[in-house]
Amino acid sequence: MPVIESPAFADSRASARLAFARTACGDARAILEAASADASARSYWRVSGTVRSAIVMDAPPGSGDLEAWLDVDARLRGAGLDAPEVLAEDRAQGFLLLSDLGTRAYLDELNDASADALYVDALEALLTMQTRVDPRGLPSYDEPLLVRELELLPTWFLERHLGIAIDCGEWDAIEVAFRLLIDNALSQPQVFVHRDFHSRNLMYVPGHNPGIVDLQDAVLGPITYDLVSLLRDCYVQWDDARIRYWAETHRQRLVDAGALDHRVDTARWQRWFDLTGLQRHLKVLGIFCRLWYRDGKRGYLADLPRVWHYVRSVASRYPELHDFLALLERRIGERDLTVPCE
Repeated sequence: MPVIESPAFADSRASARLAFARTACGDARAILEAASADASARSYWRVSGTVRSAIVMDAPPGSGDLEAWLDVDARLRGAGLDAPEVLAEDRAQGFLLLSDLGTRAYLDELNDASADALYVDALEALLTMQTRVDPRGLPSYDEPLLVRELELLPTWFLERHLGIAIDCGEWDAIEVAFRLLIDNALSQPQVFVHRDFHSRNLMYVPGHNPGIVDLQDAVLGPITYDLVSLLRDCYVQWDDARIRYWAETHRQRLVDAGALDHRVDTARWQRWFDLTGLQRHLKVLGIFCRLWYRDGKRGYLADLPRVWHYVRSVASRYPELHDFLALLERRIGERDLTVPCE
């Protein structure tokens, strides 16, 4: 659950954050400006008024595992990837001073003309993560975690957002679909998985592209997970033929690198990719709704139609998902998914 801040707590937190920044930078003139906030209680603040720009990550105690962030950051940097450098830390208070990867997220830079070049860099970074970052000791993307994530769909999207009371027959179709998706994830080679490798978490950094942020949730998981997060991005959409080309090119590079058995052909790879993406997008339908109804972050509702498009497009290709898709289409109908449930 997110940390609930009282006004007094917020004021004291802001004072502590500024004091940390000034001490860490060795400059009493340093000021903080909001840089970004993610889908958790963490927030990010840009230090200005000093010689060198930097970022303060504010992770209030109890809001998440700061140790996990530091662990994953060290793994990525150890593999030569452009994750933030830790310049100073106060683990007790939950503050880190980080190198500044800039303000140019992939989401703002991507267009039809730039996409191929930007994805070449992103896929190169992904190949490095999957072949050179040691995943030992990370949490496993195992069946209990997959189940918990998939349950976000009925709990927050169907029941809370759409106001649907699911009957027994519908639960049967849901459980069959979930079993298929879980088995698909567990059947793949297991590698380092960032879990949110997409256009909002990749920064355009000339000469060091891409910068990688929001990395604390990494796990040992299915080899297609980060690939589909990147290519079937919840915030930007590409032509399916283009996506398939990028995905197949990555398969071939993994085979060449010895990270994927050459017997995993295009058809099996595409099935892994499709069903892994479906698992992710069903989870995201739930997460985006939870961010509004629980956390008061309404902006994510605007992305629900794109995510629903991915779900329909992929599920329609697999006969074993026919009943599940029919259930969703019947229940959703022509509803505007961006409108909150009262």
